[in-house]
Amino acid sequence: MSFTTPPRPLDVTALFPQLAPLARTATRLHPRPGSPTVHDSSVGGPLLWPADEPWPYCEGPHDRRAAPVVHAPDDVRLLRRDRAEATERLRRDPQAPEWTPEELETAERIRAGRPWFDGPIALLPVAQLYARDVPFPCPPGADLLQVLWCPFDHEMPHPRTSLFWRSSATVTEVLDAPPEPPVIQLADYLPEPCLLSPEQVTEFPGPLELDEELSDQMEDMSRWETVDPALYSSYADDPQELYLTNLCHAPGWKTGGWSHWMVTDPRDLPCPECGTEEVPLLTIASWEWDGGSVTWVPEEERANPTPRRLGAHDSNFTLIDIGGGNNLQLHACPADPSHPHIELVQ
Repeated sequence: MSFTTPPRPLDVTALFPQLAPLARTATRLHPRPGSPTVHDSSVGGPLLWPADEPWPYCEGPHDRRAAPVVHAPDDVRLLRRDRAEATERLRRDPQAPEWTPEELETAERIRAGRPWFDGPIALLPVAQLYARDVPFPCPPGADLLQVLWCPFDHEMPHPRTSLFWRSSATVTEVLDAPPEPPVIQLADYLPEPCLLSPEQVTEFPGPLELDEELSDQMEDMSRWETVDPALYSSYADDPQELYLTNLCHAPGWKTGGWSHWMVTDPRDLPCPECGTEEVPLLTIASWEWDGGSVTWVPEEERANPTPRRLGAHDSNFTLIDIGGGNNLQLHACPADPSHPHIELVQ
């Protein structure tokens, strides 16, 4: 299924012509639950991984104090299946019990966790992107990006990611059964398998990245007088909020575009190897939209919403959550994307 982002509520470049040359293309990925194969671009799906290439592991350290309760991936999947069945049961019969005794017993057992594991942790597949589906900068000869992570917090409260670039044509024999970690820190770190529906949109820098002149112009209330009052009234005291939530950044999983500075002020992101300023590669998002960004809901979702699972965020289709609703933005070196990448939580 394809998804279409509605036109922006207003042409912001008509109000602020200086924004026009700052436009960048981002590709919204629109992940939705499905059954991807190794030949698909996906989130949480199987990877086109060569059978003769060792699977990557994280040697740690993994802090037991930060993860007093850990879970087996299959336990998380079982709990999600029970939630999906409960959601369907309630859809058919709103008077049905939210949970059956068997489901409650399973949930209690799983939430109690598994024994701690001290050995190396097999990395989990997070995303696989084919250049034929999603435009992004590739090293010479590569057409496939594979993102994996260790499902434990490390220096920062988010998983540590690893990027692998390869030419898909050189993979002749695929690893059938990659290893899985015996335990993960959080269920939120196990992606739900999703297929992608890439769509290109235009982005502009966020308010914190505007120069002083443009920022002052955006705070000039007279410049917003031509905006539809029905839209503008909610933002009359802070038009920059209208710009931030509905005009500059597309929310959700995406490649390219602009960095989304929310948790910290903007800062330089020089490549650790060559010093070139790194650019957004992939945004791993906790949701595709929220109450403040509903103008980004795809047209198709408005007419026929994707079914939600019991207790899941309305637009959290991958079931990944980064730090309670944040994004994990991966930045790559435009001079050579194979150089070390930079992680940014915002």
